[in-house]
Amino acid sequence: MRSLRTGLSLAALVTGAALLFTAPAAHAADTPLRDLAAAKGKVIGTAVTGSKLTGTYGDLAGSQFSSLTPGNAMKWGTVEPAQGTFNWAEADQIVAFAQAHNQQVRGHTLVWHSQNPSWLTNGTWTSAQLGSLLQNHISTEVGRYKGKIAAWDVVNEPFNEDGTYRSTIWYNGLGSDYIANALTWAHAADPDAKLYINDYNVEGVNAKSTALYNLVKDLKSRGVPIDGVGLQAHLILGQVPATLQQNIQRFADLGVDVAITELDIRMALPSDSTKLAQQKADFKSVVAACAAVSRCVNVTVWGFADSDSWVDSTFPGYGAATPYDANYAPKPAYYGIAEALGGTTTTPPPTGACTAAYSVTSQWNTGFTGQVTISCSGAALSSWRVSWTYGAGQQITQAWNAGCTQSGTAVSCANASYNGTVADGSSVTFGFNASWSGSNPVPAVTLG
Repeated sequence: MRSLRTGLSLAALVTGAALLFTAPAAHAADTPLRDLAAAKGKVIGTAVTGSKLTGTYGDLAGSQFSSLTPGNAMKWGTVEPAQGTFNWAEADQIVAFAQAHNQQVRGHTLVWHSQNPSWLTNGTWTSAQLGSLLQNHISTEVGRYKGKIAAWDVVNEPFNEDGTYRSTIWYNGLGSDYIANALTWAHAADPDAKLYINDYNVEGVNAKSTALYNLVKDLKSRGVPIDGVGLQAHLILGQVPATLQQNIQRFADLGVDVAITELDIRMALPSDSTKLAQQKADFKSVVAACAAVSRCVNVTVWGFADSDSWVDSTFPGYGAATPYDANYAPKPAYYGIAEALGGTTTTPPPTGACTAAYSVTSQWNTGFTGQVTISCSGAALSSWRVSWTYGAGQQITQAWNAGCTQSGTAVSCANASYNGTVADGSSVTFGFNASWSGSNPVPAVTLG
């Protein structure tokens, strides 16, 4: 949930108007997904849009995930829209954000048949010219981020469903060795980055994944630098392949790492409790399959919130494909991921059944008194935690009826020993004093 805009009158704040927020459901045991994954020796990632890395979206991207994939910012059409003219702004922004949050970056993608600049796709090139253009692109982009990218999806989607090579500008112009050459050029530009081939519909054992398996086996036998395979995992509700773990294991047995690179699980809209429960089971199944294989190193969701998903516009009538809803509240799928990573979770009450209301009851030139009321209707709580992020340097100095801690701008308040229970139809309230200077915007609160 985004913070409320600050256009509220001071009078409304001072008189303690009941500013009600429907709080996102609790996060699993207060343990971020990235910490659960790290305990399993795994990396948990998400694709992101650079312009959205602020507010709640930025907070969740930074706190819950240990790896970021630029959704579009590193694709050729974005970084070199006109030949010789480069735009690295969003890619640089995502890399900087990741560095500030102690995260890996997964580079995506260097060689693809889609989202290429028109000057490239509309040009007439000899094989030599095309090879030179590709080598220069890879050398330029990988070289720019040398030492900053943990892994690259070097070649994306090279196969048809039957396991034959996809007809693309690269295959048609350079033959199948464009793949080996791209990997070799990427390795030369950054010898420390892990290099992957990435594709969809290769999650289970089938003709397409077997073609990928045979390619990797051949590349390794030839000494071509190949470190891993990416299984995109754009899945449909209830259709997780039964052979997923077996397939991950056979690639691992070739001596390469495996990553789930673009996980989402779409459902026919509208969503309902039955579909959300199935989605939770599906996410849990995919992450558990990765967790069971030591060389499955990364699970990345393709956007963590439904409001930032490609699915709705690509598959009409389908959506709700990610672990968070459009208001950044964790869905049952979030808890499925957490459980697969060893977290102990309790499915939260229905969205909106328990809420938290933040209000300012009095305010003076250097400080204010605030209170939060937790109310339940249609559910009950045996314990609670409320958290929020201040936007203007406010600092809590004293609290009552709750234990409150503050780290920087982040505040977390948990129930006292005597008021953790909130029965259906009842409420509890805690209060605090805090300092402020200049402005006192009302934060969005998360109930957990």
